[in-house]
Amino acid sequence: MTPATDQLPVVSREHGHGHVAEAVGGDLQHEKSALLRQPLAVWAVAVSSVFAFMGIGLVDPILPAIAQNLQASPAQVSLLFTSYFVITGVAMLITGVVSSRIGGKKTLLIGLALIIVFAALSGLSPTVGALVGFRAGWGLGNALFVATALAVIVGVASGGSSVAIVLYEAALGLGLSFGPLVGALLGGWYWRMPFFGTAILMVIAFAAIAVLLPESTVPEQKTRFRDPLLALTHKGLGLTSASGLLYYFGFFTVLSYVPFTLHMGEYGIGAVFFGWGVMVALFSAVFAPMIQRRIGSLRLLGGTLLVFALDLIALGVSASFHNIGLIVLFTILAGALIGTNNMLYTELAMEVSDSPRPVASAGYNFVRWIGGALAPFTAASVGAAFGPEWAFYLAAAVIVLALVVVVLGRNFFESHEPELVE
Repeated sequence: MTPATDQLPVVSREHGHGHVAEAVGGDLQHEKSALLRQPLAVWAVAVSSVFAFMGIGLVDPILPAIAQNLQASPAQVSLLFTSYFVITGVAMLITGVVSSRIGGKKTLLIGLALIIVFAALSGLSPTVGALVGFRAGWGLGNALFVATALAVIVGVASGGSSVAIVLYEAALGLGLSFGPLVGALLGGWYWRMPFFGTAILMVIAFAAIAVLLPESTVPEQKTRFRDPLLALTHKGLGLTSASGLLYYFGFFTVLSYVPFTLHMGEYGIGAVFFGWGVMVALFSAVFAPMIQRRIGSLRLLGGTLLVFALDLIALGVSASFHNIGLIVLFTILAGALIGTNNMLYTELAMEVSDSPRPVASAGYNFVRWIGGALAPFTAASVGAAFGPEWAFYLAAAVIVLALVVVVLGRNFFESHEPELVE
């Protein structure tokens, strides 16, 4: 299943331990070397991806400040995530249509231009309704950029698709970690500044890609709007996407609702989610691939989903007792689990079906972002009606359903398991 392990030697028990260590160590050293030896164009797209992913968690530290300054409820403020993710998900269906007609570079630049415009407009929003609307436009730009960035990195990176996916997931983790930090630093000064800061970073990203990324060739075969939807009819990809939707519900319950349970200022929330994001980055790019090679993708995914459900229950219990220290601890632990699952789901979606990778990715992203869109408003509404702990209990139940889907689809997933290293 995993491109990262296609290059690994198949090690049998007949080898001596010295030969095993030499083979595995040599392969890992080669992979690390390939990861670092990349063209400037790859680094330009990867760093731009970090900036793009920062936009997801950027608003986390300033959610209470937005609610206070725009006189909005937590449920209303949570719509900043909902509008962003709904448009992101739906727009995933057109990213392939656009990029297959104008090329990857132009699609990336259009996405960045939209983010620049709508991030700046978000900073000027007079009402929470206007801010929700501008975040939707931001989501359109983000979809065009993020969906195309993975395909561009895979096409340009040296070392194969395995290295490209690691770079992409590392960019996701770094963006999720630095987003709250930048949001806290700028938001502590003035709550509107994170939006303007994002616009400035995206201008830098736009210039870097315009200069460093070569013009991409337009593929002969054009992607149709219905292709990602048709790809989802493959049972393996359909089950992966369904489980991904449920998993994203838990993921974004943590990201969107924990700030309201911390009772901290911008700097405190930013520090907590910076630690959370560091764990996402480390596990998605470093620890998860190492563990995956030894126990397999299916076992690792099942185990992390189960532990994630338990972690959400622990968050709920901590919130019911207003124990801020434990909320911080279990939030950061969730980052490790989320980083691992992000990597596994991405590879499953890219490998489990016979559809072209951009098409499979678009279909999968369309479905999973629905979970991201549903979680923030649902969590805030359930928390307001029944108590904050019930938002986390509901998310835990949804994660259990994600695990059930994985178990039901294990026959499809096992056929794409990599060779294990003993």
